Amino acid sequence: MNAYIERVLAETKAKNANEPEFLQTVEEVLTSVEPLINAHPEYEKAAILERMIEPERTIEFRVTWMDDAGEWHVNRGYRVQYNAALGPFKGGLRFHPSVNLSIMKFLGFEQVYKDALTCLPIGGAKGGSDFDPNGKSDAEVMRFCQAFMTELYRHIGQDIDCPAGDVGVGGREVGYLYGQYRRLMGNAEMGAMSGKAVSTGGSILRPEATGFGAVYYLVEVLKHDGEDIKGKTIGISGYGNVGWGIMKKAADLGAKVTYLAGPDGYIHDPEGITTEEKLNFILEMRAKDSMHCKPYADKFGCEFVPGTKFWGAKDVDIYMPAATQNDVNLEWAKKIAESGVKYYIEVANMPTTNDALEFLKEQKHITVAPSKAVNACGVSVSALEMSQNAERLYWSAEEVDEKMHSIMTNIYNASVAAAERYGLGYDLVAGANIAGFEKVAEAMMAQGIF
Repeated sequence: MNAYIERVLAETKAKNANEPEFLQTVEEVLTSVEPLINAHPEYEKAAILERMIEPERTIEFRVTWMDDAGEWHVNRGYRVQYNAALGPFKGGLRFHPSVNLSIMKFLGFEQVYKDALTCLPIGGAKGGSDFDPNGKSDAEVMRFCQAFMTELYRHIGQDIDCPAGDVGVGGREVGYLYGQYRRLMGNAEMGAMSGKAVSTGGSILRPEATGFGAVYYLVEVLKHDGEDIKGKTIGISGYGNVGWGIMKKAADLGAKVTYLAGPDGYIHDPEGITTEEKLNFILEMRAKDSMHCKPYADKFGCEFVPGTKFWGAKDVDIYMPAATQNDVNLEWAKKIAESGVKYYIEVANMPTTNDALEFLKEQKHITVAPSKAVNACGVSVSALEMSQNAERLYWSAEEVDEKMHSIMTNIYNASVAAAERYGLGYDLVAGANIAGFEKVAEAMMAQGIF
């Protein structure tokens, strides 16, 4: 390993010993950009790695809110503003009990390079809270969001930091958050948050964007091998906005999702989740209970297997983990390799452990694509929403879809070109990391060392 990378990794592990998710993503990125670091010895003199790893600022705050019974609760809120070399901080807010500083930093670090790959003028950030919106009334969610924004508002703005949604933060939550921001600021400033309802300056197709973009990226991967997506079968984990977008766009292009995993197990529908009835039922199912996918099997008379995942199923062409981090460990990776599947397309943020990712990359028959490239369409449409807000106009669904397709094609091409430029062959993982890292590093160097 490059001595500079080795030293910085050791220092990072010593300083952040209790942050496993953050250390995981730092190690994955730094080891894969080694050819770039070797080619730029000036980076060490400018301490570029140290500056990349340390967030520009980390904001942690108390959120106090009242439930419907009049009881007070205290949660912890975060905003990690990681790197603004390319533009205002941009990245989602996650409301989930698992949220802690390690996860916020891991997501923020990944966001920097994801945002750079879009070639849009946005930096990277992430935030959220350990608040769980599941089981809460609308009034409780509203009061929490208002309390959260009352602390966060002073740190964001359309030219400073534009948060969006993520896990646990959908259109409802964004609406409550933006409404409170508008009240506190006393002006509209629509560009201060993205993921808003279309009626309040939001972009058409934002809920579907990440899933649609993942399929557009997949199309480019298949083209490389002379393959067509039509007729392909896909297995995904997760059925939130991202998973639903994958199902819908795959069906539009003639493919079908036949395996779907949730927290309670997985369903196998050989006919595929392709009809409007099935797609609409997914929306109803997750709105009622996001922890169980069994109702789908009950409704449509297909197989449900409780308490496990389908990784390793042989009757599927493409795996697309789209749920949460570290969904696929080394044990599952070995089952995936044994299944004979040809394409492993990450969609969720860091869905694969580092050892599992390395193992899958070593398999000659599997093409591996990284999440920071594959799922970049969500933040791309968020940035497009900022542009629409700045110009006080709306784009049609067709216009947004065209821009999404173009951005994802460019991300794929940039990743391939970066890997080839540094003699790595067809390595989409290293290519994405290098392309994003190089863009941010060049901007930081051009702006001076501070």
